[in-house]
Amino acid sequence: KFKFGGGGRAARVDAATKAREQEIERQANADPAPFRYRPYNLGELVDPKSVEQLKKMGGVHAIISGLGTHPEKGLDLPTKVDASSGSKVHDIESGTGDSSPDYYVYAGTPSDVPAPVIAPRDERERVYGRNVLPVKKAKPLWLMMWHALADKILIILLIAAVVSLALGFYTDFGAPPEYTPCANPEPGRDGCKAAPVDWVEGLAILIAVAVVVSVGSINDYGKERQMQKLNAQKNERDVRVIRRGSPALMSVHDVQVGDVLQIEPGEIIPADGIFLRGHNVKCDESGATGESDLIRKATYEECLADWEANQKSLDAAGQSGAPAKSPKRDPFLISGSRVQEGVGEYLVTSVGVTSFNGKLMMSLHGEAEDTPLQAKLNHLAGVIAKLATTAGFTLFVVLFIRFLAQLPNSRLTPDEKGQRFISVLILAVTVIVVAVPEGLPLAVTLALAFATKRMAKQNLLVRLLGSCETMGACQVICTDKTGTLTLNSMSVVAGSAGIHCKFVADLQEHEHRVMSGKDEQAAASTGKDYSIDQMTLGERVQGPLRELWNDSIAISSTAFEERKEDEEAAKGKAGSTMAKIKASLGIKVKKAHVKTGAAGKPLTAFVGSKTETALLQFAKDLGWEDYRARRRIVETIESYPFSSERKAMAVVVKKPNGGARIYVKGASEVISALCTNVVNMPVASHDGPVSEIEISQITSEDRDNIERTIMFYASQSLRTLSLAYKDFEQWPPAGATFVTQQGDDNDGAQEVDYFSIAKELNLLSIVAIEDPLRPHVRQAVSDAATAGLRTIMVTGDNSLTAKSIAIQCGIYDPAILPAQVIMEGPVFRKLNDEDLRTVVPHLAVLARCSPTDKQKLVNTLKGMGDIVAVTGDGANDAAALKAANVGFSMGITGTEIAKEASDIILLDDRFSSIVTALMWGRCVRDAVRKFLQFQLSVNVGAVAITFITAVASTDGHSALGAVQLLWINLIMDTLAALALATDPATPALLHRAPERPNSALISTQMWLNIVGQAIYQMIVVLVLNFAGTSILGLEDELPNVAQVRVSALCFNTYVWCQLFNQINARRLDRGLNVFEGFFKNAWFIGILAIEVGAQVLIMFVGGAAFSVTRLPGTYWAISIVAGAISMPLAALIKLLPTPYIDRKLINLGLMPDPHA
Repeated sequence: KFKFGGGGRAARVDAATKAREQEIERQANADPAPFRYRPYNLGELVDPKSVEQLKKMGGVHAIISGLGTHPEKGLDLPTKVDASSGSKVHDIESGTGDSSPDYYVYAGTPSDVPAPVIAPRDERERVYGRNVLPVKKAKPLWLMMWHALADKILIILLIAAVVSLALGFYTDFGAPPEYTPCANPEPGRDGCKAAPVDWVEGLAILIAVAVVVSVGSINDYGKERQMQKLNAQKNERDVRVIRRGSPALMSVHDVQVGDVLQIEPGEIIPADGIFLRGHNVKCDESGATGESDLIRKATYEECLADWEANQKSLDAAGQSGAPAKSPKRDPFLISGSRVQEGVGEYLVTSVGVTSFNGKLMMSLHGEAEDTPLQAKLNHLAGVIAKLATTAGFTLFVVLFIRFLAQLPNSRLTPDEKGQRFISVLILAVTVIVVAVPEGLPLAVTLALAFATKRMAKQNLLVRLLGSCETMGACQVICTDKTGTLTLNSMSVVAGSAGIHCKFVADLQEHEHRVMSGKDEQAAASTGKDYSIDQMTLGERVQGPLRELWNDSIAISSTAFEERKEDEEAAKGKAGSTMAKIKASLGIKVKKAHVKTGAAGKPLTAFVGSKTETALLQFAKDLGWEDYRARRRIVETIESYPFSSERKAMAVVVKKPNGGARIYVKGASEVISALCTNVVNMPVASHDGPVSEIEISQITSEDRDNIERTIMFYASQSLRTLSLAYKDFEQWPPAGATFVTQQGDDNDGAQEVDYFSIAKELNLLSIVAIEDPLRPHVRQAVSDAATAGLRTIMVTGDNSLTAKSIAIQCGIYDPAILPAQVIMEGPVFRKLNDEDLRTVVPHLAVLARCSPTDKQKLVNTLKGMGDIVAVTGDGANDAAALKAANVGFSMGITGTEIAKEASDIILLDDRFSSIVTALMWGRCVRDAVRKFLQFQLSVNVGAVAITFITAVASTDGHSALGAVQLLWINLIMDTLAALALATDPATPALLHRAPERPNSALISTQMWLNIVGQAIYQMIVVLVLNFAGTSILGLEDELPNVAQVRVSALCFNTYVWCQLFNQINARRLDRGLNVFEGFFKNAWFIGILAIEVGAQVLIMFVGGAAFSVTRLPGTYWAISIVAGAISMPLAALIKLLPTPYIDRKLINLGLMPDPHA
């Protein structure tokens, strides 16, 4: 239920937070009967991962029994579900199942485990829920509009509109007609009958408010609806489940706690669970935890042994209270992570809102904060409302006192006296309405609408309209590393072909990866080392040498390539999710970029170990023969999977001409130590293929070179691998020893012992791999620094890797900023508030941090007065994205949780797009300030002219009539709002420091422009109003004719002053060239032409409605020249010493100190 009485944004946020806390408490205390474990306790197993907690709960066998399931047969639930339930379950293998109590009894159950629980589906869903998340209920459009109306300026406008409308209706339709001076008065009257248009101003204000509310609300509503539809389509998929002992395909939404799911490479984990069995299962949890390394999954028993061994070592070292090291393997599978290698089965322990993924999603349901500009505009609205009310009330008091003083000698009838009083009241209300900036909300909305539309074409999807202008005030960017700064895909970036040929990817940009300093001198002494660009290897390596190198990569690998298709394409639906988003925004998507690669082939990606996929991609980029073709041709004899004992993997293949060859790859220092020979690489490109592979013996100097190379790459936090091979005349080779094969399916078969043949190898290459930077990241970080933004890297990786990436992209440079700090999360989270305020201003990298650390950093920065933007792509970034003033997520690689938490989505995943968003944010803020500068000068001048002329006039009439003020104050301001909102963003906006949050919305220079122009306009109009008759030589004209001409001239001159001042308003700084970029903005020129045309039309045909008459050419010259003078006047104003005025205003307390 929505409460409108005092229920503001803060109240709604507090209510949502309280509701979440109550739900957590309810889950923690809920009765799980008939099961033994509460959903809350099962969820704590993976957040954080804790083998110790699992042990306290009785181990995996106790969990299986307590959940009423079977580790091999799964749940005793049917694989065919009633059609009424809407479930989609398809049998893979038929199975009768067994619903008897014996079904749950299985071999290996410890004797101390209680009897298993037996419960139907309904009870299971009641306690643990379904694997669905409550969809965040979209606010109806009417509610969004209602919340939009809470804006202070709009409230003031509504009040003014209602009062103006009521008085206008009374004046036009409830009172005797009013007559105004004109050149041809009606018979028996002093003037012409005024047009009944007093009510139009009130209606026009209401229409303006409706436009403002509708544009913003409909934009946000449409974006949310698009994201909901696309997410609903993407979340629907099938998973493999074992029920009643039979595999089946089932909708991910029908997964139950207690189910046994099968997993394979490429699959997204649908629910939290405990690993039961499998082979070489490794998961990419970077999207959930930020850890870029693959996490190996092992059984509970294996992980328990690791934990106990670690505890014993800590006890032996006297560090029993110290935190345990991060394990290299664990038994927990986290929802939202991806299986990269291996196959296996796991037990589901948490689904839906209690899962890791679900809890993060639910924590994102909240209200957005006021943007810095909104806060300042609301404050300005309050000030203007007070000043306008004071001016209107003062005018009413003055005119009312004069009205009372004239009553004793007045010959007016009672009706006429009443009309005179109503006129006084209307004039006072008019002053208030004129003082309120009606066009300001429209200017903000139009500027945001224009910016977001143009940003969409530059691959920036703005989900929350206000976040665009917030970005313009941003001072700090906290960016995730994995997937944001880097590609989250390991690649070969450097290496050594043989020993002396050093290759580097993008050599010109990464010259630091060429050995230098002492290393360079030591290498140069051999006279053999040289460096080449990595892509030239395709030309240098030809014939048998290329085949050898390619086979060492392709054959000795289990990785494979798959086509990049998302769920929609797999179901036959056209286009990817991001393509649909772009299409809905009207962005043209090139077919070749969405569905095919540059050569027209389907976009593909390698799946498997990150090391193996990096090598396969390396071979593919060089244009070498496809790995699938080599695997079909080459006959494999023996394979040795990777093991920690060997620190290598190997494969033996049959040679075409007889004999065998072994390809070995693994840890560089281990493999290179086994090599006695090295392959010689050609120094330059050959005219034809090399006929034979040349090898030479490794000398002591060569050995030193190899060691230096490995250490040099390691110092840059690069992972190194060595590739080697050896030929045998026969297989098994003479003198080889045999060992029993490992595994359950080998039945004691014998194989050649790896260690008996992995010696005297031929070194082929040393390759260095890393998760490389995204293109343009370094330039984007540099551009952000130029714009005054500080970039902080926040990552779950270790500090050495984080430091290497930070140096590459320019975030960390101790030579330039020696005070920069690199800190790890465990140290950061122990800092108190005082230490945080000391460290955070110098923080460049926060490594090994948890999601809580990221959120703490963001909150600390905000507490210090900074406007903070956060970028991220994983679930681990969600809390920080939500806490930030502006959150950016990646549209392609980002998880749904990250997108839900963000305000702006980078559709192209380019970090450089953030700089584009910054540029457009500043453009929006400038557009609002430009309009504010223009409108306040209009309003100040109009209020002063109305006040002075009304008080000076004997009958209370002002120099500018009500309809004239309507045109000046509302119609022209609306058009000006549109014109000033259309100036495009330019790179010049980045060449200035960001504004401090406490800086004034209206700068000193703006105030000088506003006051200077208002005074000039006021002087011109007052001179024409009071001395126009004598200046123009109209003493001999009839009073009515002279009065109408002077009034028309005052109106025309004032409008032309606004038209020229509108051009002045395009510059907020002290620059004198107000026409900079003017002729590139067709919108501005077009709107200005419409305003000029409309004014000319009014002066020629407006007649009695606008209280004007046609003016001769001389009068037009006076109006235009008087308006044009405002431009050199603006230049003179900009020559005034604003720094001196700033200091005086700050000392007097009239302006906040932006540096305080």
